[in-house]
Amino acid sequence: MNNVAAQRFKNENEKFCSDCAANINVKAEICPKCGVRQMAVSNGFVSAQNGKNKVIAAVLAFFLGGLGIHKFYLGQIGMGIIYLLFCWTFIPAIIAFIEFVILLLMSDAEFNRKYGGI
Repeated sequence: MNNVAAQRFKNENEKFCSDCAANINVKAEICPKCGVRQMAVSNGFVSAQNGKNKVIAAVLAFFLGGLGIHKFYLGQIGMGIIYLLFCWTFIPAIIAFIEFVILLLMSDAEFNRKYGGI
């Protein structure tokens, strides 16, 4: 087995850095090789630094998006109120469905950059 293939294996107490793909300790918050802060993983899902989860936001956008619940979850209170005010028009539901698709297609790093602020 060559060196490149050998580097892609990890032990159960290791993970790959989200930026440089180096093997690091599973509990490491910052990669010692490149210095990039790692995203938290809980129950197999990657969460932003403030604990927000892309999958939860997408599910809320799909099922309760017409009421703006996903906006409240993501910390966009003003937009959530606007969604509530106009929920009777079904326009927020259509927009929420589009946001649902966007959230599913968004990378974890992009989600963390956009919604991960503390």
